[in-house]
Amino acid sequence: MANKPRWIYWKKTFKSKFQAGCLKAKLEDNWHNGYEIGPCVEIKKLKTEKYVVRYTFDEMSESTM
Repeated sequence: MANKPRWIYWKKTFKSKFQAGCLKAKLEDNWHNGYEIGPCVEIKKLKTEKYVVRYTFDEMSESTM
């Protein structure tokens, strides 16, 4: 059985998905052509109609995402 990934949440929430998407792109670009495997970054919508960005460095399969 695969372990659940350990998510790291960005400390700020965003009013729009576009704002969260800009941060997601920035996090992913920091590892572009780097020596390490980049993080898996996701945008989640909260019940308060705001968005939060979370990322993990754990290896994940498609079924755990």
